[in-house]
Amino acid sequence: MFKRFNAKHLYLKVSQKIKNFLLNANSREFLIFLFFLIIASGFWLLQTLDNEYETDLTIPVKLRGIPENAVITSEPVSDVHIKVKDRGNVLLNYKLRSRFLPVIVDFNEYQKSGSHVKIYSSDFERKIASQLSGSTRLLEVYPDTLEYIYTTGESKKVPVYIDGRITSARQYYLSDTILTPDSVLVYAPLHLLDTIRKAYTTPIELLNITDTTTVQLTISPVKGAKFDPQQVQATFATDMYTEKTVEVPLVGVNFPAGRVLRTFPSKVQVTFQVGMGHFKDITADDFLISVSYEELLKLPSDVYTVKLKVVPSNVSVIRIVPDKVDFLIEQYSSDES
Repeated sequence: MFKRFNAKHLYLKVSQKIKNFLLNANSREFLIFLFFLIIASGFWLLQTLDNEYETDLTIPVKLRGIPENAVITSEPVSDVHIKVKDRGNVLLNYKLRSRFLPVIVDFNEYQKSGSHVKIYSSDFERKIASQLSGSTRLLEVYPDTLEYIYTTGESKKVPVYIDGRITSARQYYLSDTILTPDSVLVYAPLHLLDTIRKAYTTPIELLNITDTTTVQLTISPVKGAKFDPQQVQATFATDMYTEKTVEVPLVGVNFPAGRVLRTFPSKVQVTFQVGMGHFKDITADDFLISVSYEELLKLPSDVYTVKLKVVPSNVSVIRIVPDKVDFLIEQYSSDES
């Protein structure tokens, strides 16, 4: 009862305030002014809509009648934009439309033109005009030419190449790049197909990455060609550098019988950077320091500057200690054991 009484009391109070406002002399003058303002605005709007204006409209385009063996390799136009001129009320009616009917382009009518079909605006302006009022003037159609490039089954597989810049952060390196798929099918007219040997992705820039990163890349379009699929997945694997040291012996090669190489020391320490994923895989056997007899004979002293002849591909920043060794070409007889 208490809630009902409060609600009724509030209603009566608000109703009384509204009644007092409407019966007030100043309020009546305001309402009269508002009434005439609305009437004047209406007349102004009618007069404005009776003037001529220009506006842009969008008309959808639909291609039909494509044979099963034909592949459209160019990006088909989905809409054409037109500029028209008419009275404001007619243009307003166009704007209030949800959508115009599509302009139908029959593929079979133009198939004899070859693999590159051009349809000029003059061929479909009549179809556009049929949806417009008789008083409307069609000023411009854009694009003024519809282009369709197609092939009837010609295709080949081409490898995918990444176009971009990918770098790792300090103390990291890119250990692998995986593309899925690593090749795509390309459809194009035969004269164009012969010129396409690679598929490039759209440019990408990934800088200072520290974790394995996977991104979706789009194949860069080529006019008149269609790639399938149009996107590939690229995975950039990273690894952290660590340092490792191994002892590598110096090995004499091409020494004549009865002569042997002695170096002091006989082994050197090779320190290098390698990814943690390959730390256990790299051993001293993966390096080679070969010293040829002919090379030693040309030296002016008995000091040899150590040079690595074989180095694993996945190591970097190599240091050799010591980087110079003393050597001796020792001669022995075949009777010595």
